[in-house]
Amino acid sequence: MRLTELLDEVQDRLTTLASSQTRVQHLLDAFLSVSTGLDLETTLRRIVVAAVDLVDARFGALGVLAASGGLAAFIHVGIDDELAARMGRLPEGKGVLGQLITEPQPLRIPDLSRHPSSVGFPAHHPEMHVFVGVPVLVRGEVFGNLYLTEKRHGEFTAEDEAVLTALAGAAGVAIDNARLYEEAEAQRRWTSALSDVRACLLSTTSLDDVFPLVTSRVAELTGADAAWLLVGPDSGDGCYVVRAQTGDGVDDVTGARLSPDDNPVLDAVASSESVVTLDRTGLATGGRNPEVAWGPCAGVRLRGSHSEDAVLVAARRDGRPPFPPALPPLMSAFALQIAAALDMAVQQRVARQLAVYEDRDRIAQDLHDHVIQRVFAAGLSLQSVLPRLPDPEARTRIRQVVLQLDETVRDIRTTIFDLHTTDEGDQSASVRRRVLDVVTETAGRELHPTVRMSGAVDSLVTGELAADVEAVAREAVSNAARHAGARHVTITLDVADVVVLEVVDDGRGIDPRAARSGLRNLTDRAQRRRGGCDVDALPDGGTRLRWWAPLR
Repeated sequence: MRLTELLDEVQDRLTTLASSQTRVQHLLDAFLSVSTGLDLETTLRRIVVAAVDLVDARFGALGVLAASGGLAAFIHVGIDDELAARMGRLPEGKGVLGQLITEPQPLRIPDLSRHPSSVGFPAHHPEMHVFVGVPVLVRGEVFGNLYLTEKRHGEFTAEDEAVLTALAGAAGVAIDNARLYEEAEAQRRWTSALSDVRACLLSTTSLDDVFPLVTSRVAELTGADAAWLLVGPDSGDGCYVVRAQTGDGVDDVTGARLSPDDNPVLDAVASSESVVTLDRTGLATGGRNPEVAWGPCAGVRLRGSHSEDAVLVAARRDGRPPFPPALPPLMSAFALQIAAALDMAVQQRVARQLAVYEDRDRIAQDLHDHVIQRVFAAGLSLQSVLPRLPDPEARTRIRQVVLQLDETVRDIRTTIFDLHTTDEGDQSASVRRRVLDVVTETAGRELHPTVRMSGAVDSLVTGELAADVEAVAREAVSNAARHAGARHVTITLDVADVVVLEVVDDGRGIDPRAARSGLRNLTDRAQRRRGGCDVDALPDGGTRLRWWAPLR
């Protein structure tokens, strides 16, 4: 009898040992399965599945802690999607789950319904009694908690708790690896987007071709429903102009002028040096889809040294989750690189334009110094011999030749003017072309104009500033031609940090009794731009008008 009992005891121990060996093997398999995952969501689900198998539980879940408290995610096994939908909202980290969050220590409960922290279950929730939970640590920080319920045979044991604690430790390492992989992948995607933008900058001469690519990549990388790129603010009214937009089913506001006073997102982003995240702010609604309600928004400034300042905004619809905490540094680095790339593109474009202008200036100078002077000298020579010719018909023919030479000089001057215009875009929008046209139209046949320009005139003088420069040139040349009785006028436009337009004539000056309404208008235009306007009489006769305004 004693031998039989001894044999039974040995058999039980062998069975226990075999069972332990099997569990250890399953635990090792679980470690290997979890450690090979790089996708975070897939890794978390593998952890829960492995835990359920190891302790023979019916239900398992892993709650991911939110930075603000409670649960940010709840990954479950054992409850199908249909039942989960009937149950409604997932747990929020209250009751027993809340105790594990506030006190991250292993917890075993034989009956959930009798535990003092229990708050019950929602409708359609399956019955659960036995429970075990352990924390999941990532570099000493609590990432979440692993929950198991309803062991198929009996209650959870200390051995089950030890096995789950070991699995949770390995899971922490796997989660950390998955996080690092996700961060590396996110950085790679942002870097790839930056490369696409730079490649586009190299293949086009217009920034309007680049801006839509920027908004498209930002919307894709941030998971936003729409993205906008706005340029400004305008020095006149402080508004920003929408230059590009990306988003399906969103009213197109490209070209619209938006004021920060009327837009909370734009106001917050424009006044900040870093990435701004807001929620439920109502951006660019109305038009075809006034029912669109915006929720989470993120924006950053693109501050350039040579390119226009801009604002980049991404938004998700109301009800969607907020942007992740890892987004601001990635978006900020992207914005800095994009601003630098745009600056470089503008500098290269200006350098190319300056090279063209320099070559044209050389040609224009040769025409002015050699060709015009020779033609003009030929005309003077012919005029000098007119009194010596007794034949009236010969004198008439020589006068006609002199007139033709005058017309030739005018044509050459027009050619010189045209050499200073740009071939890119609409020439009518070039401030060089506009000033030259003003001089040609206003000078008349009796006034001989000379135009000099220096600096990146067409690149830096645009918009309302270009309109002011044109108006000043028109008024100054008109005064020299109509009121001062001048024979020669020199118009000099110089652009650096300040736009300076100087008009010098050899006329009789300004009549002190004449009305000064035109000059007052020029002064008003300068003062609105924090500049000035001076009119001085020259010692040898004539007048100098000098008008200036800062670029920014």
